[in-house]
Amino acid sequence: KGDIIIGGQNFGLGSSREHAPIVIKLSGIDAVVAKSFGRIFYRNAINVGLAAIVCDVEGIDEGDLLELQVTEGILLDRTKGLEKRFSPLPEIMQKILNQGGLVNYIRKHGGFRS
Repeated sequence: KGDIIIGGQNFGLGSSREHAPIVIKLSGIDAVVAKSFGRIFYRNAINVGLAAIVCDVEGIDEGDLLELQVTEGILLDRTKGLEKRFSPLPEIMQKILNQGGLVNYIRKHGGFRS
């Protein structure tokens, strides 16, 4: 429903605080799809409810109309007719994203349960 950022290798590397993914999310971005992520950024993104997807982004350009199917592990480029597959996020991460982040997940479930 929101916009998607396409990134390269080690997206978010050097960002050790949760502010970077929070600002991205508050800017109306629903997901970041990149070749790889800095580990701390990746964890912070999931924790604040921002989908961080590791996927080959070769051939995707700015302005392409994209559809991200997180559960199925599919990124569709509707502009070019490309289909990219990626490993779906583990179920617990999908649950955290569906709740809008880890804090909301814990509030709803009274703790952390995988």
